[in-house]
Amino acid sequence: MNLTVELLQRLEPVRGLSAARLSELVQWCRLENCAAGGDPLRQAGDAMRFVYLLAGELKIVLPDGTIKVIVGGCEIARWPLGYKTSMPVSARAITDAQILRLDFDLLDIMMTWDELASVAEQKDGQEDDPPPWTTMTGAFSAQSLVSGALAQLPPAHIHELLGAFERIFVRAGQYIIREGEHGDFYYLLESGRCTVLRQVGGGEVGLAELRAGDAFGEEALVSDAPRNASVKMRTDGVLLRLSKPDFIRLLKAPLLQEVSPHEAELRVASGRARWLDVRYPAEFAQDGLPGAVNVPLNEIRTAFSLLDPEVEYITYCHSGRRSAAAAFLLARNGFKACRLNDGAGKEVKS
Repeated sequence: MNLTVELLQRLEPVRGLSAARLSELVQWCRLENCAAGGDPLRQAGDAMRFVYLLAGELKIVLPDGTIKVIVGGCEIARWPLGYKTSMPVSARAITDAQILRLDFDLLDIMMTWDELASVAEQKDGQEDDPPPWTTMTGAFSAQSLVSGALAQLPPAHIHELLGAFERIFVRAGQYIIREGEHGDFYYLLESGRCTVLRQVGGGEVGLAELRAGDAFGEEALVSDAPRNASVKMRTDGVLLRLSKPDFIRLLKAPLLQEVSPHEAELRVASGRARWLDVRYPAEFAQDGLPGAVNVPLNEIRTAFSLLDPEVEYITYCHSGRRSAAAAFLLARNGFKACRLNDGAGKEVKS
């Protein structure tokens, strides 16, 4: 069996990634053959990884002593080992088997990138007249203001934002952001085209093309994580950029609220708020907080219709990366949401 995008599209939760991200992910997955009698979990080493059984038969032992046999190609094999249950304490290949390994943290970053970098779809039919505050500048269209992190801000607040943007001219071949660097600006592309790139096997691979009206750079500023891709101009163009301090003050701070473990406990205990665990189900099964709703980050958009708009949600995860992204997206879509500011709920009483 060869490793292809089509193969990844049959696996969960990987298939929720965009086509560009799946194409990139192919380069980072690893196929292995496991001989009968081998333990694929022990072979995984210390790195946290998802392990999929693609072919063959595998016997796993769960922490409670339950023994299960998994056959490659069956429904449960579409999910990583331990995703739907507790992580097995051991596994033994009954027959020769083929295994796919995937770095857990890499998938975490990719899903965060996908969720924050997606562009809002154009509305069907006649567009409404642009609001009057768009006349402050001809630098970008009304659509570009409602297709990114600016979407949920009131017009009065956007007035201040527009005054904080800096307009710069850029040349073809110029790097705007580089993978691995810390985020310093949020960008709106006024004119020209640029390419999103990532290092793969010592070279750069194109992931997507951005055009006039597209925004980029918010994911690193929201997650406070290094850039996970580079952006390079394909043509000459004009950018509008917002510095990190202004982004945090005018955009992130109003939308991404944080709460301490103590205050979070009080809100939940009083019934004013509810925990929202945005980790994978297997993680939630290990140490999810009592009463929490489990909605993995990659499913957060499809869950909007199922969440209660009258309830405040307090998001948490392990690293703080996914919980920040989830709280930001919830706030953008009109929910009352905040992030537990210690990242995970380890200090919260359970």
